[in-house]
Amino acid sequence: MRMKHHLLANASILGAMTPNERKAGRYLRDGTGHPPTKTAEQLATEVKGMIDTAVDKVKAIAEEALGKAKSGEALTNSLKEKADGALIDMNALKEQLAEIEQKMARGPGNGATPEKSFGEQFVESDGFKAWKETGFSKNARGADLKVKATLTSATTSSVGSVGDAIAPTRLAGIQELPQRRMTVRSLFTPGQMGGNTIEYVKETGFTNGADTVAEGAAKPSSDITLDLMTTSAKVIAHWMKASKQVLDDIPQLRSMIDARLDYGLALKEEQQLLSGDNTGQNLYGIIPQASAYSAPISIADQTMLDVLRLAMLQAALAEYPATGHVLNPIDWAMIETMKDGIGRYIIGNPQGSTAPTLWRLPVVDTQAIGVRKFLTGAFRQGAQLFDRWESRIEVGYVNDDFTKNLVTILGEERLALAVYRPEAFVYGDFDVALAA
Repeated sequence: MRMKHHLLANASILGAMTPNERKAGRYLRDGTGHPPTKTAEQLATEVKGMIDTAVDKVKAIAEEALGKAKSGEALTNSLKEKADGALIDMNALKEQLAEIEQKMARGPGNGATPEKSFGEQFVESDGFKAWKETGFSKNARGADLKVKATLTSATTSSVGSVGDAIAPTRLAGIQELPQRRMTVRSLFTPGQMGGNTIEYVKETGFTNGADTVAEGAAKPSSDITLDLMTTSAKVIAHWMKASKQVLDDIPQLRSMIDARLDYGLALKEEQQLLSGDNTGQNLYGIIPQASAYSAPISIADQTMLDVLRLAMLQAALAEYPATGHVLNPIDWAMIETMKDGIGRYIIGNPQGSTAPTLWRLPVVDTQAIGVRKFLTGAFRQGAQLFDRWESRIEVGYVNDDFTKNLVTILGEERLALAVYRPEAFVYGDFDVALAA
């Protein structure tokens, strides 16, 4: 794409100008080609004065032509040429003034060298310099300049700016945020409930009087204590609003919202199952009820592996053999990278593809448990998870949604956690255990 711009100066008109007026070509450059010493404001003032002079000449020519027309005289060709030349000269000066004012408004900016205006390029052209050497003679051809604009990626209104025509490359779909893999739920025995609460009878005491009995002697008795325990279902929920138009225009958005709402429920559920404090609408999680870690035996130079094995022993001594470990991913990575004295990995091959296990039990690594903390226990026997409402997504109108073309998308679930035997779980801190 090329753009040509012509700056024409009429020789006959310039020849008729005064000596000061014939210096018009020098307002941007002096005769040596060096930058002017005058400021842009001073140059603009001079050009405005030249424009006023040119306007007066156009008015004089017009009055002359009007007088001849009233007296019935025919307009001569010389008068017509004189009028045309005066108009061309006036318009050229106005264009040059506009370029100076634009240059003043833009400024150089950021220390960059400003582009030369058409007027600067004109007075530096070979044609203008050759005409100048003739003293701007009437008989000379005059001078003209053809300027090709440089095309740039700018998005401004300046000449050659074509940036608005550049279309960005838009990748399909939406790049979603990462999602944590939820694994704690898989440790529990699943169950269903039909009402708002779960009641279960829990054995809280047992006195064993069993003994050998002599023939004819009285037999010993034993005592058992039972308590009725109650836990209620809790609701986990959140929602988003979306316009009907955007759901129609972006098909992927509805499925993304559904997936994000469902993920948010699972994220909160995992935190509640482990650490819910039983206040308000919180579940009563495993960690607040678990037994504190207390090593049943002493081992010299203990490692993290030793601590977890002793936690299993503690659960087994409570008659609830452990079925799994819960660790933070940082701690699990430290355990997996432990090496022996000659640099061999202790618990496995880095190229192995088996599921994470430790001391024959599955390992669940999740950020829902703190760094340097661990939970070992009999998840299948010691607790049970009950779903009243399984995770679900619903869409409907709320308040004035209908009149605003909005929909409310709701994600919710309702569940209860029954911890039958708190002593079946052992919770501890690696730093504390290793320092003991």
